[in-house]
Amino acid sequence: MDAKTKNPTRDEVSIESQWDLTGLYASNDLWASDLSALAVEVATYASFAGTLAESARKLKVCLEFDMNFSRRLEKLYTFAHLKNDEDKTNDLYQTNFEKAMMLVHDKSKASSFIRSEIMAIPEDMMDAFLNHEELEFYRFHLEQILRYREHTLSEKEEALLAASGEMGRTMRDAFDMLDNADLQLGTIEDENGETVSLTHGNFQSLLQNYDREVRQSAFQTYYKAYESHQYTYSTLLAGSIKKDLFYSRAKNFSSYRAKALFSENISVEVYDNLIDSVHQNLDPLYKYFGLRKRLLKLDALHMYDCSVPLVEGIKWHMPFEQAVEEIRTALKPLGEEYVEQVTRGLTGDRWTDRYENQGKRSGAYSSGCYDSNPFILMNYREDNINSVYTLAHEAGHSMHSLYSRKNQPYLYSDYTIFVAEVASTFNEALLTRHFLSQDIAPDMRIYLICREIDNFRGTLYRQTMFAEFEHQVYKAAEGNEPLTLDSFKKIYKELLELYFGPEVVLDDCLPLECFRIPHFYFSFYVYKYATGISAAYALADRVHSGGEAALNDYLLFLKSGGSKYPIDLLKSAGVDMLSPEPVRTALAKFSNLVDELEQLTSNP
Repeated sequence: MDAKTKNPTRDEVSIESQWDLTGLYASNDLWASDLSALAVEVATYASFAGTLAESARKLKVCLEFDMNFSRRLEKLYTFAHLKNDEDKTNDLYQTNFEKAMMLVHDKSKASSFIRSEIMAIPEDMMDAFLNHEELEFYRFHLEQILRYREHTLSEKEEALLAASGEMGRTMRDAFDMLDNADLQLGTIEDENGETVSLTHGNFQSLLQNYDREVRQSAFQTYYKAYESHQYTYSTLLAGSIKKDLFYSRAKNFSSYRAKALFSENISVEVYDNLIDSVHQNLDPLYKYFGLRKRLLKLDALHMYDCSVPLVEGIKWHMPFEQAVEEIRTALKPLGEEYVEQVTRGLTGDRWTDRYENQGKRSGAYSSGCYDSNPFILMNYREDNINSVYTLAHEAGHSMHSLYSRKNQPYLYSDYTIFVAEVASTFNEALLTRHFLSQDIAPDMRIYLICREIDNFRGTLYRQTMFAEFEHQVYKAAEGNEPLTLDSFKKIYKELLELYFGPEVVLDDCLPLECFRIPHFYFSFYVYKYATGISAAYALADRVHSGGEAALNDYLLFLKSGGSKYPIDLLKSAGVDMLSPEPVRTALAKFSNLVDELEQLTSNP
């Protein structure tokens, strides 16, 4: 579907272009029947309360019930959310989704006693339970819960903290409302003299406009809107940080960073290695900005010049079926079984909801549950190369999920966020390698290399800068330094100067960028993007050149789900994230790309 085609209604979308959800539920009546049954069964949780310390057998029966109930609820929720995302204007799907969410909430409330009762079991008794054959299957699951013992308060104190949860979300919710509802970004005039209303959605595309006056106007107008609310944004971010510190101190963590990394058992060494490695490899980034300034023939490079494509006039047209064939060819290093499975999934098995329709959710994602195929929501555009990359990316998520579910029991089938982006980015790396291996026009080669450079720049360098900002402002707060508008801007400006170097002019308004990043309200998350791309490219290189043993290691990683901690999973696949080497290797790849771009664009 191209940009000029009017979006069809859902009823007008061909069956072969839709995902096939009948493997979940063949009808809405069957879904409603399961909903009714689970709504009754959720009361069964109460029968287990107060009994978990009585015997290993009693604990096992409770855990078994919880696992089976969660599995059925996941299936129910998956169908409801996928149908709702097909068409947000469908009242039935909206209602069903709300019903599913209510049951998820009811289940969470009904089962909340399980973790606290497990942690209240005396240590000597729990040691005996862990060595009991009845609980052998649940050992790793229980050990994950028991790690929180020293960070768990009394039942009354935990209840008090839980009750404060809604209040604790106030800063994030207020940011969302200010940033997406109240903030008026203003208007600019485009290259045709037409008035354009600025939105978060079109800001990036306007920064890619070939008319520099349009880019500059969009940039200055956008940040002027933030400047008019800068004290409010500053107060909200400071409040969110203080809220986080309250919870980390209440839970006996040495710092909020320690608390954030604890859930996935990630060492602070991983975080520090990332920042240190990037600091040692900033020169290639400075070189790229200097190269960009030369190619754009500018006397001074501003931030609003850093996204405009360096190659004009690239035409792209690739139907969905051809995209699948290109992805199929690109993924051949993963072996025949993997390639045939992903091809069937994207075609005959109808994992993918391919194109836009009226009311459909925007963007793309991979979803599914233990008892279904993976499903991929796409809004595929034949005229946009990013659609091909997005399809390869989501197919990577889907194959990771499929392999995990086929090879792990339900309890250990979900992988954590730390490794979630590895398989998807791995596929993108193979796709780029495939495209660049072909006999393509010089302009297309430059375009693809620039795309890869920007991917590294946005995911590895930029996200590390964000991660360093978070670390610095949280350290300041934990040292009882005041968090003010000026202190936020000072810290962020110093990081901008470090990461962008001498080639980029930093406009006075640019430090306000720190107030527009939603992820700062989900603190210590963004570093995972940087570690993820580093692990993915290290594994892609290893599989491409390492033969059958390297491939088997990677496929075992895909099959392992959440059966180990993420650092251990990656180490088994051949990448040690406790070492700085994966990040340094990714940074070296960025440097090589910049060198290649320089060679391709040098004057004859």
